[in-house]
Amino acid sequence: MENLPVYHGPIGKEEGERRLAQDGRDGCYLVRNSDSVPGVFCLCVLCKGFVYTYRLHQDEAGSWAAETTPGVQKRYFRKIKNLIAAFQKPGQGIAMPLLYAVTAQTRAQTHTEAQMPSNGLSPTHNPPYLQQQRPLHAAQGQKNRNKKEVQQAFG
Repeated sequence: MENLPVYHGPIGKEEGERRLAQDGRDGCYLVRNSDSVPGVFCLCVLCKGFVYTYRLHQDEAGSWAAETTPGVQKRYFRKIKNLIAAFQKPGQGIAMPLLYAVTAQTRAQTHTEAQMPSNGLSPTHNPPYLQQQRPLHAAQGQKNRNKKEVQQAFG
């Protein structure tokens, strides 16, 4: 996972959302550790100012899958990069295709630029989309069921 350019490590939900909002483009995405389930990762994508989060986990055989919208058949991939490549296409059960990778390198460049604002704005200025509430994910109603499945898979 550490070799994956879009992997940001254990940054937490709020920091992940902040990094995506900093990029600001619909379809920008990153991968981070799950805050609530050890050993599970989250694929986060920005769509119309909201961040949608999908859990990524490995099965016993080492294949990776994402928790997508209910009713969409779960697909398994040998490598995370293959899962990401598949989700770059429309109609995969996520809010929108993965279009723009927010990498640790990109994030470091953005952070450096934020330290030296050229537009007179404070680097801590929050754009309006950072102040919006997160929408309920389409699979939010499945949260408890999915959590049980994940716990059974890893417990």
